[in-house]
Amino acid sequence: MSNVPENAPNHCPGTQSEDAGKASACAGCPNQNICASGVPAGPDPAIELIKNRLSNVKHKILVLSGKGGVGKSTLTSLLGHGLAARFPDKNIGILDADICGPSQPRMLGVRGEQVHYSGSGWSPVYVGDNLSLMSIGFLLGSPDDAVIWRGPKKNGMIKQFLSEVEWGELDYLLIDTPPGTSDEHLSAVQYLSGAGLSGALVVSTPQEVALLDVRKELHFCRKLGVRVLGVVENMAVFVCPNCKSRSEVFPATTGGAAAMCEELEVPLLGALPLEPLLARATDAGHSYLQLHPPASQTLAAMEQILDKIVAACESTS
Repeated sequence: MSNVPENAPNHCPGTQSEDAGKASACAGCPNQNICASGVPAGPDPAIELIKNRLSNVKHKILVLSGKGGVGKSTLTSLLGHGLAARFPDKNIGILDADICGPSQPRMLGVRGEQVHYSGSGWSPVYVGDNLSLMSIGFLLGSPDDAVIWRGPKKNGMIKQFLSEVEWGELDYLLIDTPPGTSDEHLSAVQYLSGAGLSGALVVSTPQEVALLDVRKELHFCRKLGVRVLGVVENMAVFVCPNCKSRSEVFPATTGGAAAMCEELEVPLLGALPLEPLLARATDAGHSYLQLHPPASQTLAAMEQILDKIVAACESTS
């Protein structure tokens, strides 16, 4: 339909419909207020504002997955530490866009920190010399406080994060998102459309129940024109630290992420094992890169994944 905006949700009634902005499908859509008012839609002024704010950010990467619990936040924190360690002369930022479940402050060991607001915007919290973080977790009175918001308010928060955080000069900005293909994802893609989004990193686990949702995420990226940098298969295998035997905790009955990537023609960046020490490190807010055991398979896999991500981003520069 020609009167359906590109960033509209499924079942949009169209801008010319009497139900425009009023139908149940309109809830959370960034165009809802404009459609309901009857005023012709135009470009959201925030898009240009965000473009200017992020003009000093070289590479912007969305970390996505249609399935919850596959390790998006863990992978994002690993990538942040990995990039910061690999490029000590470059600046890395992480934006925790999971409004209802912000976990990056704990994983990066900066719980309890506060952000400061000045005339130039919010200042992110520094995890290290060249790694910074912004999360709604810093704005809550208590880590136990629940964020009970509808779509439009969550969209507004993401808009604020993208337009009001003073990152300074960044080489990589990693955006950790919640599971799904709904409000937060539509808003992030819409607002970053003019700012030069490098692409999306999609996370999965091997079992079919996860791959079903990850396929939807890949089709979401394709439909919105978001470049998929690649897929990471997390928790692919468990290697016993004592006897070194290998176990498939999540059996890849249909071939896992490798078969899915071949079918959908997207790159497979690598597979990470299920690593107990990694889980303990993120719970404690420590960097796994500093705690890893000798001959760590997780570290070796991460180095290969980082190589491919950096190469993919540089190819778009």
